[in-house]
Amino acid sequence: MNLDFNDFQKQDLKFDITKLQKAYYQIIKSKKFEDGGGIANFGAISLTQIPGDPDSIKGSKARGIFWTRPDSTGKEVIRDIQIDESAYSEFIVDYKDTYFKEVYEKLSSKYKLGRVRILLKKPRTTLSWHRDPEPRLHIPIITNPGAIMVIDNVAKHMPADGSVWITNNTKYHNAFNGGEEDRIHLVACVLNHKFN
Repeated sequence: MNLDFNDFQKQDLKFDITKLQKAYYQIIKSKKFEDGGGIANFGAISLTQIPGDPDSIKGSKARGIFWTRPDSTGKEVIRDIQIDESAYSEFIVDYKDTYFKEVYEKLSSKYKLGRVRILLKKPRTTLSWHRDPEPRLHIPIITNPGAIMVIDNVAKHMPADGSVWITNNTKYHNAFNGGEEDRIHLVACVLNHKFN
C-alpha cells in the first residue's frame, strides 16, 4: 500500500493560537453556526462572502459542490451547487475587529483564496467520504487527539498550535471527531496550490 503523507503539507507560516481561540470565542458570542441547509453534522461560520451578497454564505452555499460514493455500488454522485470560489473576496465586516482579519490578510497575501470559514465538527461525528474541487487550508483552533482527517488511506491529526496546513481535498477524504469536545478549524479553499 502506498501511503502518501504529501497530501498533508505543513506550511512555513504560524499564527498565535491564543489569539485565534480568543477570536473564535468572540465571534460565537453573537453568531451561530450555519447548518448548510439542515445537513446533520455540518457547521460553518463564513468569514468571507461575495461582495455585497450576504446570501452567498447561506444554505448549500455554506458547503459548496462535492462528489461522494454514497452506497455499495461505488458510483460517484455530485452533491450541492457549483460555487465561484474566486468571488468570495469580501471579509465580513462584523469580524473586522477580530484576529481573523489579520490572519485573512496574511493568508491572502500568500495564497489565492476562495471561501474562508470556521468549521465545526461536533464530538463523535464524521463527514461523508467525499472529494472537493480544490485543496483546503486548515488552521486547527480547538482540537483533540481523536480529531483526525483521512485522505485516501492516510490518517493525520493536525494539532491546534497555530500551524497552517494545506490538505489535498481533491482526493477522497473525510474528517471525524472521536473526542468529547468540538473540533474547530479555520478552513479556506486554496485556488492556486498544486499537489505533485
